Amino acid sequence: MTAARQRLGVVIGGKSTEHEVSVSSGRSVMREADNARFEVVPFGVTRGGAWLTPEETSHRLDVADSTNLGDKPGEGILAAPTVLEAMRSVDVVFPIVHGTHGEDGTLQGLLELADLPYVGAGVAASAIGMDKELMRGAFAAADIPQPPYLVLADVDVAEPPDEAMRFIDDQLGYPCFVKPTNGGSSVGVSKARSREDVGEAIAVAARHDRKVILERAMTGHEVECAVLGNEAPAASGVAEILPEAEFYTYEAKYEDDATRMVFPAPIDSATTEEVRELALRAYRAIDCSGLARVDFFAEDGGPVQIIEINTLPGFTPISQYPRLWQEEGVSYSELISRLVDLAFERHAQQAQRELRREG
Repeated sequence: MTAARQRLGVVIGGKSTEHEVSVSSGRSVMREADNARFEVVPFGVTRGGAWLTPEETSHRLDVADSTNLGDKPGEGILAAPTVLEAMRSVDVVFPIVHGTHGEDGTLQGLLELADLPYVGAGVAASAIGMDKELMRGAFAAADIPQPPYLVLADVDVAEPPDEAMRFIDDQLGYPCFVKPTNGGSSVGVSKARSREDVGEAIAVAARHDRKVILERAMTGHEVECAVLGNEAPAASGVAEILPEAEFYTYEAKYEDDATRMVFPAPIDSATTEEVRELALRAYRAIDCSGLARVDFFAEDGGPVQIIEINTLPGFTPISQYPRLWQEEGVSYSELISRLVDLAFERHAQQAQRELRREG
């Protein structure tokens, strides 16, 4: 008798500025998931926050090359009982909603309450990995080298105090990068080349979050390392990213075929191993599970400094995370299966802990 296929729920879309990236990533996961093992059940979230049933999601995805699930307004998941009922029927969930209301711990919290296994980091790691201020605090506690930075929030975003501007001038220097503290895919990121540029760069970032982070611009090779696993994570080899744009913009990440990944990165073996070791330390520093991509700047014989950890990296056809594992001999389809296995493993361990408490 043939074993029943596992029902793999794939959640895509969402209200964030990374809606299209999420849909593109989700399309790839749905297309490449092992058909012999999985029955894919898609769940879409529109730009307006309306949750779609699997049938509605499939209908919208049938539009050729569509990466937009529409703007239909919604009142949240509790206003969609048919979606909740459909979600009860899946065995495991791949939540591939990038950005806020997706990879920031909110969707993970929903899945925890539903007692559903899900791919990726838990609630706390997702929240820390999304908030660059909290992330950098975790890196500092783990003694992971990073560039100087400054966080502005609330009234200071609208009018940075004099001491903040002096810190930017003296400690960060120009050019410096200005980013929303909560965000991804380089949305809202600017490169301020002088004090005169800072105000506008802060205003651009503030459109996406109430907190803005400013970082010293780093030099050297921009490199990435993929991490996979739960208690015993493994690090991939290290690749250098060479975008055509001046820095790794949203367009360079998802739309520009000219962006190149050089594997292995042109750095010496000692620096490569340092990047891999620091990637694992960063993974553990935020208590990550499942997967993450960790980004660095590195120089031969010089400092390696972390940029960030991404707990839900893109899964588009040109995304770096699956490409890094492909370089290690792990196909896209196999990677999805491994991530699902890790989701089941983590869920089973949680269930065992609960049984021990009750005993």
